[in-house]
Amino acid sequence: MCLNLFKKSFKNGAGDYTIPMVRLDVMPKDTPDELKYLYDFSVVDNGLDYIGHPDAILLKDGSILDVYPSGHGKGAIRSRISRDGGVTYDAQIENMPESWATSRETPTVYRLEFADGTPDKILLISGNPNWHDGKGTIGGFNFSLSDDEGKTWSEFELCFSKKHDFTVIPIVSMASLTRLKENGVFVDKWMAFFHNPDFVNYKTILSFVDGKPVWSKPEPYFSQHRAIEKKAKMCEVEVVRSDCGKGDELCLIARSNNKDYNSLLSFSQDEGKTWSAPVFVPSALNGERHKADYTPDGRLFITFRSIERDKCKIIKNSIEKMKNWYSEGWVAWVGTYDDLKNGTEGQYRIKLAHTYLDNQTEPSICANADTGYCGNVVFEDGMIVTSTYGKFGEKNSDGSYKTYVVSKRVKLSDTDKLIK
Repeated sequence: MCLNLFKKSFKNGAGDYTIPMVRLDVMPKDTPDELKYLYDFSVVDNGLDYIGHPDAILLKDGSILDVYPSGHGKGAIRSRISRDGGVTYDAQIENMPESWATSRETPTVYRLEFADGTPDKILLISGNPNWHDGKGTIGGFNFSLSDDEGKTWSEFELCFSKKHDFTVIPIVSMASLTRLKENGVFVDKWMAFFHNPDFVNYKTILSFVDGKPVWSKPEPYFSQHRAIEKKAKMCEVEVVRSDCGKGDELCLIARSNNKDYNSLLSFSQDEGKTWSAPVFVPSALNGERHKADYTPDGRLFITFRSIERDKCKIIKNSIEKMKNWYSEGWVAWVGTYDDLKNGTEGQYRIKLAHTYLDNQTEPSICANADTGYCGNVVFEDGMIVTSTYGKFGEKNSDGSYKTYVVSKRVKLSDTDKLIK
């Protein structure tokens, strides 16, 4: 029988998930040779004692570009490139812009495709939050553009800082970037989301005028639902478009930063102008910093930092027994857009690799929560390469676990076999 040991109420979506969990952190002895790759991971960068928060993009030549900060959510931007589908990472961007050394946040990176035939651009964004480290902040966000598949980049351009007429202090900019439609047709406009220290969520629209990037004045987009936005400390939003990214509905998945609530779902049928009243995600999808991608078979692969709020599971699995949550670490959810729309649990979860707590010497269900913020790419053959940061077993000279960036290769057709 589960005892009520906690003063804080476990409500607002709390509970256990019932779909299967595929554990790729421990390989069974009878694993077929063709599935053994699922239990491996590749080191992207372990060159510092702490490296975190990667994002990734698939280049047109099939290479994978990972970018990430030199510390916890801030620090000079580093990069690595894989030429072999995420098996090894042995190159970096040559002659990175000098301004990238001043980055104050985790960078995010996106591909921009244009309806008028303009060659694709790659966009990198880094915000200027206030870290309360005595250095202050100028505010706003910086962005760079590449016109040649990441070989060369523009220096940072600053928007909406204290030097400008309108100032924001963004956090995780841009948590998502969604190409917009007008009259049912994709246009060369992109809606970008971030939040501020008061957990007000903003959007700004990127467009191009005479070939030059223009960002619209940021505006709150969730004001109609401000009560739950504030109470749950809603932030770090991912946006998924229906019908494998071609449909007319948008689904918002938001982190609940105070962990008293499950993550939030909201929907828009008017390209983000208005949003439905939010609902709580099933516990199978509860977590932080969701990153979603469609696979060739139409399913969704969504990575996130697991947050488990079921009180019986906490008593059984958590090392810190009086907390109101624990983490299963680096997790992916496999399901469909209809699962998001209907509030159903999905097909299964994947524990991608174990992130070690300080006192752990082998993989466990309970894991270090300092992980997630993944960079995901999907190849045409269905191979997913997902990158994250965490403590994966390598140690520093003082015996503590090193935090570094790794990547994992997964085909859902293979994890389906493990479920069967």
